[in-house]
Amino acid sequence: MEELLLVKYGEISLKGKNRYQFEAALMDHIRFVVGEYPGARLEKAYGRVYIHSVPGERNVLRRLAKIPGIVAVAPALRVENEIIKIRDVAVEAAKRALEMLDGTSTATFKAESRRSLKSFPLTSPQISHEVGSAVLAAGLGLTVDVHRPSFVINVEVREKGTFVYWHEVRGMGGLPLGSSGRGIVLLSGGIDSPVAAYLAMKRGVALEALHFWSFPITGERARDKVVRIWRVLKDFDPQMRLHIAHFTKIQTAIMESCPEKYRVTVMRRMMMRVSTRLAERVGALAIFTGENLGQVASQTLESMAVIEDTAGVPVLRPLLTYDKRETVEIAERIGTYELSCLPYEDCCTVFVPKHPVTKPRLELVRDAEKALPVDELVEECVRGIETLER
Repeated sequence: MEELLLVKYGEISLKGKNRYQFEAALMDHIRFVVGEYPGARLEKAYGRVYIHSVPGERNVLRRLAKIPGIVAVAPALRVENEIIKIRDVAVEAAKRALEMLDGTSTATFKAESRRSLKSFPLTSPQISHEVGSAVLAAGLGLTVDVHRPSFVINVEVREKGTFVYWHEVRGMGGLPLGSSGRGIVLLSGGIDSPVAAYLAMKRGVALEALHFWSFPITGERARDKVVRIWRVLKDFDPQMRLHIAHFTKIQTAIMESCPEKYRVTVMRRMMMRVSTRLAERVGALAIFTGENLGQVASQTLESMAVIEDTAGVPVLRPLLTYDKRETVEIAERIGTYELSCLPYEDCCTVFVPKHPVTKPRLELVRDAEKALPVDELVEECVRGIETLER
């Protein structure tokens, strides 16, 4: 009997001839996570990855479950494809499940089997019957409940052995990082942009985070808040970097030279110009934002069109049609919500005029920008970008 971790991936297995590229990207991310454990070894099978010789099971399970592309991770036991040994290891699995339940006296179970190896002499229902009978005969005080069991003993009979597991941690699913290219996410201190980053990563986009910081208009605590949010997002992509653009000079110039009602629009156009330059530098194919249609004045269709006019790459908005409640639910699940609620304003929230334009006209906005040395301001901002790796 061998102990290992069983990693499931789902959507990748539906790919065609290029599936190997998605699997290679997933394996690279898994190797990065388990690489700190000497002796760890990966084994790939269709729809599964097996990880050998990795200690600290709980911590590793949590970290693996946050890898885009992984559907679930489970501690498992592998034995030879012999029904007697399968029965024995199923009993061991039931004992471990009971330990997780703290010895609940009314615990119930069911057995589910999958026979990928068609040459195995028993069918899937017959395997489940054998496993269930062995667990009932072991005197563990368990009863069968096929509808709402306390736990499920899963049995997978494959060519390289039979895998039995009793508990799994749900993963984020989606596609492996990098399989959909690289992007820039505009990371503010709010609720929305971290969720947009998460959703982009879930679809296989490797991200570089960009934050616009206007010290002393916004203080050190506002910056620290964003750094903490970024570090939570690094659980999903340990190689994500945070770029901090010092935006004070641009904002000051806008406040001094542009009509009040156009300030937010002009500011966001400048952000798009800086973001485009960073995208060129890091090889990003798109800019991701946390914008939501109609949520604020700068997020009407008219405003988005005018702001996007200055972007040199596509601007993608994963939250465009989300209700705030839906966004909050995801933020709570991924661990960014409480940080986003800390009372430290970013450069956008302190810059909003009393009556911002909601349906800006492109020609009027361009006229408002004529008082600015746009290229000079953008170049200086890009040159001064600070990059954090950890």
